[in-house]
Amino acid sequence: MTETGAAPSPQALPWWHPTAFADRRPLLAVRASVVAAVRAFFCERGALEVETPVLQVSPGLEPHLKAFPTAWTPPDGRPPVPLYLHTSPEFAMKKLLVAGLPSLFQMARVFRDGERSATHHPEFTMLEWYRAGASYTDLMDETEALVAVCQVAAGGDPLRWTGGLADARQPWQRLTVAEAMATHAGVDLMACLPPDPDRDPNPAPLTVEARRLGLTVGDGDRFDDVFFRIFLEHVEPRLGFGVPTILYDYPVCMAALSRPKAADPRLAERFEVYVCGLELANAFGELTDPVEQRARFEADMNLKARLYGERYPIDEDFLGALAHGLPACAGIALGLDRLVMLCAGARRIEDVLWAPVVDRPG
Repeated sequence: MTETGAAPSPQALPWWHPTAFADRRPLLAVRASVVAAVRAFFCERGALEVETPVLQVSPGLEPHLKAFPTAWTPPDGRPPVPLYLHTSPEFAMKKLLVAGLPSLFQMARVFRDGERSATHHPEFTMLEWYRAGASYTDLMDETEALVAVCQVAAGGDPLRWTGGLADARQPWQRLTVAEAMATHAGVDLMACLPPDPDRDPNPAPLTVEARRLGLTVGDGDRFDDVFFRIFLEHVEPRLGFGVPTILYDYPVCMAALSRPKAADPRLAERFEVYVCGLELANAFGELTDPVEQRARFEADMNLKARLYGERYPIDEDFLGALAHGLPACAGIALGLDRLVMLCAGARRIEDVLWAPVVDRPG
């Protein structure tokens, strides 16, 4: 009891206290149902569940993600070997595609430093799956089917987030990034891109549009920086209401590990899924060219060094696997905890975790 005689609120109790846990238990029951539905979904489609190491030479090379460094101490007296907790199992899973697995999925524990909010946690679960011979449009269809199955497994109510609703069982909205920018921000994105593919386009045309919208743009801002100022303010909050939205065909400067679009090499075969303004998944028609992939990795690490003063090692074994022959394929990473939040109508990611990362003494 507190000094006033009132019982403490559940938020003031440790997560393991029976009173606090009882409040979350219905949400965790939804989690169990969703996890079971995911496994059944992929089993029915012939995908093999795999497990890859959390410890990696390279944690993932997205410039803005911060990894947890660690080291392995060999038992034979050699110096410790620097390693990282992975931010995604992508590199290892693609190596398994090269090894000959045609269709695989994983619900992986992944780790990202410097992140904690209602929708972010330093350790969380990423559902990733890859299919040899599939296109990114094939994965759009499969993602629609999977999320609808999970919604039904959770009881069938529409997905919910901050007062918004989206019914995954209905046909989803599909918008190109250019269409979304035009609809929600009045920006002609394609007119702001150079006529030829460019890994780092001149931001000046897009800067004019951002300032027209009343947004602040710094002198050193890159095209990506200006894009996301517009996107996060005017586009993302409007996506995925009523039904989920698939946003596809990003500028090639935002390609990450996706291949250029054959019909327009200024764009990349990449899509993201949004539900009630919340990003749920990120997918690629996968890049298979090791030379282009190395160039992108090096450019990303140069940017990371400029912005944050550090760089991560490139996974040479991954590039070796690409050179050996990654089959034409598509892959996707979906935030499993966020999917459970949407199915359960939870407000915070910690509400759907069996146990949170504790960042202070009990």
